[in-house]
Amino acid sequence: MYALSGDSTFASHAATVLGTAIPVLVLFYLFMSIRWIGPSEVGLVIKHITFLRLSDDNPIAFEGEAGYEAVLLMPGLRFKAWLFYSVRKFPWVQVPAGEIGVVVAQIGQPLSIGAKSAVYREEFGNFTDLRAFIKNGGQKGVQRPVLPPGTVAPIHPVGFLVVTKQRVYGEPISPELRARVKDGGGLALDAFGLAPEQLDLVRIESLVGKDGSSEDTIGIVTTYEGEPLLSGEVAGRPGGFADVEEFETHRAHVSEIIGALLGGRNHLHKNYQDFQAFLDHGGKIGLQHDPLLCGAYALNPFLISVELVPALFVRQGEVAVIKAYVGVSTADAPPDAEQKLWPLVRPGHHGVWQETLPPGKYPINPRCYEAEIVPSILHLSWGEEAREDDAMDATLPQIVARSQDGFVFKIDLQAQIHVRGGRAPILISQVGTMRTLVKKVLHAAICNHFRSLLLATPAVRIIEGRHQIQEEASAYVRGLLEPYQVETDGVSIQDIALPEVLVEALTQREIAHQEIETIRAQRGAQEERIALEQAKGTAEMQSALARSKVGLEIVSNNAAARTEEARVESKHIRITGGARGSRPKRTDWPAPGAAGPA
Repeated sequence: MYALSGDSTFASHAATVLGTAIPVLVLFYLFMSIRWIGPSEVGLVIKHITFLRLSDDNPIAFEGEAGYEAVLLMPGLRFKAWLFYSVRKFPWVQVPAGEIGVVVAQIGQPLSIGAKSAVYREEFGNFTDLRAFIKNGGQKGVQRPVLPPGTVAPIHPVGFLVVTKQRVYGEPISPELRARVKDGGGLALDAFGLAPEQLDLVRIESLVGKDGSSEDTIGIVTTYEGEPLLSGEVAGRPGGFADVEEFETHRAHVSEIIGALLGGRNHLHKNYQDFQAFLDHGGKIGLQHDPLLCGAYALNPFLISVELVPALFVRQGEVAVIKAYVGVSTADAPPDAEQKLWPLVRPGHHGVWQETLPPGKYPINPRCYEAEIVPSILHLSWGEEAREDDAMDATLPQIVARSQDGFVFKIDLQAQIHVRGGRAPILISQVGTMRTLVKKVLHAAICNHFRSLLLATPAVRIIEGRHQIQEEASAYVRGLLEPYQVETDGVSIQDIALPEVLVEALTQREIAHQEIETIRAQRGAQEERIALEQAKGTAEMQSALARSKVGLEIVSNNAAARTEEARVESKHIRITGGARGSRPKRTDWPAPGAAGPA
């Protein structure tokens, strides 16, 4: 009886304890099963107890298997049965302004052979729906789109890793990545081979030089995904150059073709920001034809790299001749092996464009097109004066030549050449570049001309015949440039540096000439002095000469008067005497000695 009484007491106490403990345990279990997810967090659920198991290549449970659950717990109070589930908290993915986030999928189908990134479909969105990603054929590896600046998204931390400049979001599951997790932290950027600056927006903006001038830049794009380029191609362009052929079929104006080539086809893939669209439109791996203009771009650093280069600037008084290394295959003959001519082609074809680019700025890819700037007027100097480093004549030295009698002359020259804009493509097709024309054609020919001419001419004649030598050189240069359709005003000899020995001899000879001229001048002065004295003496005797002339005239006049008087007197006497002889003689004249009549 006592035994039964004790058993009943124990049972009563046990029932009391159990009645108290079970609610406590239930409350404790419920408390442990309630999870608080912060406002900027997601809860990763891990299921521990189940009879279902995951496949070997899938770490996430979509059908109630044990392991990481596909569905995340959103912010707030959430219930997950304790012991059956555990929950780990992860922050929402946040991409700061001015940066991008690169998404790397850890689940999905494997990449196709040769692929470096996963195919993207619109159903994937911004990778917040893991089930939609798997259902629509999402692939493991680097995803082609990047998360733009300002993105805030609850992305599954096991399904995806998101690489930003500040941190890597997510839980790595591959042994290689887990081995690179730092103590007390997560993965670093170097685990993916990235530098921090690669996760910034790609900015293309004008550069400011030291002198304060701005220089426009463009971005040359290289892609690391896509079909390979065809044999002979150096750059890819979505759709190739089919649009150029269509323009030609419809006889479009050449300006439309040039506009289409310079305008690019970046609108098809949002300036390489939609890499899937780039591939869908036939984008190929390697150098791209179309550059990026000024702006900021969210580009995947695993798939795209950008090199900044200056835009083409054609100044006033210049034209740009385009040598195209890409374009439609032309039916024109290839470059002539003997004359080394490039084929002249229509814009959009491979070769030297027949049309030049006038003054302006152009976003032209220098890896696909080589622009040769041709000035309408080019001044060249051969000499030792200082010139700009990038000038055409920066390296043109003095012309050094030896005369027939062995004297060495150093000659400074100047020349001015004119290239008409319409003739510039012909010139470039013949010589390649303006520097080739200046250095290998003009400079070499002028040097040879002066050396040959001076070698056959004595030194003195070189000095005395400078003008003639200049005229011969001008005629020679005109004939030299005529096949290239280049005009010139001729060659001007600026200075001739004479040998010291010749200078000394010429100086002595000039001194002797000057002495001779001095003596001649002195002799002339003496002769002039004598002439002057003679003139002075003559002037002084003029009065006496005049008086003597007057005296002679007076004497002459007196003699003539006397002669006339004598003639008159003689005539008178004759007449008087005749008259007396005709009268009778008087007889009453007294006798000599007798007194006359009273």
